[in-house]
Amino acid sequence: MAYTCETPNQVLKVIKDDEIAMVDLRFTDLPGLWQHFSVPPTALDQDSFTDGVGFDGSSIRGFQEIQESDMLVVPDPTTAFLDPFTEARTLVLICNVMDPVSGLPYGRDPRHIAHKAEAYLASTGIGDTAYLGPELEHFVFNEVSYDQGTNYGYYELDALEANWNAKRSDGPNLGHKLRPKEGYFPVPPADALQDVRTSMVLTLEEIGISVEAHHHEVATGGQGEIDMRFTTLKRMADNVMIYKYVVKNVAHERGMTATFMPKPLFGDNGSGMHVHQSLWKQERPLFAGEGYAGSSDLMRYYIGGLLRHAPALLALCAPTVNSYRRLVPGFEAPVNLGYSARNRSAACRIPMYSTGPKSKRVEFRCPDPSCNPYLAFAAMLLAGLDGIQNRIDPGEPLDKNLYDLPPQERAKVPSTPGSLDQALDALEADHAFLVKGDVFTTEVIETYLDYKRAHEIDEIRMRPHPYEFVLYYDV
Repeated sequence: MAYTCETPNQVLKVIKDDEIAMVDLRFTDLPGLWQHFSVPPTALDQDSFTDGVGFDGSSIRGFQEIQESDMLVVPDPTTAFLDPFTEARTLVLICNVMDPVSGLPYGRDPRHIAHKAEAYLASTGIGDTAYLGPELEHFVFNEVSYDQGTNYGYYELDALEANWNAKRSDGPNLGHKLRPKEGYFPVPPADALQDVRTSMVLTLEEIGISVEAHHHEVATGGQGEIDMRFTTLKRMADNVMIYKYVVKNVAHERGMTATFMPKPLFGDNGSGMHVHQSLWKQERPLFAGEGYAGSSDLMRYYIGGLLRHAPALLALCAPTVNSYRRLVPGFEAPVNLGYSARNRSAACRIPMYSTGPKSKRVEFRCPDPSCNPYLAFAAMLLAGLDGIQNRIDPGEPLDKNLYDLPPQERAKVPSTPGSLDQALDALEADHAFLVKGDVFTTEVIETYLDYKRAHEIDEIRMRPHPYEFVLYYDV
């Protein structure tokens, strides 16, 4: 159930009127996973929305050291919704994190960083609202098993609709299997997950998240996509966290398992998160104009910023070792750092579904759903604003299939980083655009780089390949 609370008193009234049995307080760690703890309604009062509720921050990835573990979460009344998966009536509140010593918002809280990005946009005078509309792809499998030992390592996936099950003999095999790269858009029975995705969409809309479409995606073995309607930056990051929660739990209730791991299947398409974005000022769209594909100069400079800073952006927008199994030539992966209209082989695409000024936007296709949406959305906005402020020219559009260019022409088009190591190095060398307005701090960037290098890259280097699957399946 969706609520439209604005104040703490309205939340407390909902708790009483709807006989809420438990309140679940949620926040996001630095890598981008939802964390939570629950309190009975009697433990929440008006002061909780200003003074916060205490928790141990030393066990949260990217947060505090053990000697400074005490932290606070401050619930945001506007985020309240009824959890559709719990037995007891549970009200969910998304929280901001606060330092109890200083009484200030916690600098490493991703949601606070997203909030500062929106405030910085307004302070520039360029615009007052950034709208984002991400398209998150995912996989739904029927079975997953994995293990890692001193002398072995393996993982195994299964999806009943996948082509590798064409010769199953342990039950009635009715055919209708999806061959690799042919999952877009067959109807049932080949698309075996229509009802599963519909259930996900109905649950999202029940919570209050508007959905525009859902469909099977290109890969065999359960790849799908649900497209949420665009909204403002921080609100959309909240919605992404809810979206992931709903997809995973609907699948779980049906005896299946969902993942947003970018590349779980070798030799087939991976999962991306193409992010549509636009800037507005006083309810006027700023990306519409008389230029190429109906774009304004401001939009072209915004694209210039995305392309100029793309290698650094990907440390936040494609933030796993596994992300770079997806970002390889072929598999429709957007590895070419150029822009075009309608062209899905370019990193930046200007959709041409409508000529209306309000629909004019740019789609940045490099991110994937393993990212922390608060950090990724904030970083993309800052890159685009830097492009506007410095009038960064994105060059000529690339209106051709970039995958089929002759080698000598392809070499002239810049490419995305080839590994997470390279993306992290790019972020280390190029992050001045992120610290403008104190949106990201140098301390946050250093903490992020240290965490990724120590807890992901080094761990994977020390272990066989299947450990990558173990580390990233639950993103």
